[in-house]
Amino acid sequence: MNMFAAFWRSTIGKKVVMAVTGVLMIAFVIGHVSGNLLVFRGAETFNRYAALLKGVGGLLWAARLGLLAALVLHVTAAYQLTRAAAAARPAGYARREPQVSTWASRTMRWGGMLLFVFIGLHLAQFTFGWFDHATFSETDAYSNVMVGFRNPWWVLFYEVSMVALGFHLFHGAWASVRSLGVARPSGHPLHRRIATLIAVGVWLAFSIIPLGVYAGIAKPAAGPDTTAALPAAAPPATP
Repeated sequence: MNMFAAFWRSTIGKKVVMAVTGVLMIAFVIGHVSGNLLVFRGAETFNRYAALLKGVGGLLWAARLGLLAALVLHVTAAYQLTRAAAAARPAGYARREPQVSTWASRTMRWGGMLLFVFIGLHLAQFTFGWFDHATFSETDAYSNVMVGFRNPWWVLFYEVSMVALGFHLFHGAWASVRSLGVARPSGHPLHRRIATLIAVGVWLAFSIIPLGVYAGIAKPAAGPDTTAALPAAAPPATP
């Protein structure tokens, strides 16, 4: 136990914890958005996917608790490293070289805070139905998505949050493999091809879902569950 406590107290230990939990969450995000894109295949396919996830029962909750633990460790390590860095250097750098600092790395803290808020609101909306509780359905996930993204303010919030996620992934995916020693230091640290591919791909995939629903590309399904959940269309104007 003392060995693990000493490991956690060290700067290297916290960076390793951040890296490992970061890789786990990147893998989850890629899998999560891959499943969410099924919304463009229609209500039947998307609801079947949602039912499949719920059907695993305890395994789903075990995965959720594992991800929650990873998130808590990630945020705690980031906070403690930030405090340690501030204590070690009370005055900021007079000049930071662009080769070792990107806009994404400089906004990691603020972006991380936004993502933390986003995760809480995302779960409240689509897992617990706290915001659209009048129309929320435990069995019709497709309808929940249709209802949620008919609201332009939710769409705007999701789009801004996905920008933050893209920047977070761009720096995090690159930094994680180096903290774990998987990739050697590069002479061109801004050439982050894999990190760029992950960040742009995940950002684009997540962003097109609310936009597609709001624009009507992903449409409500015909049937009592989904059509009843959506606001009725206004009657045509009489001449």
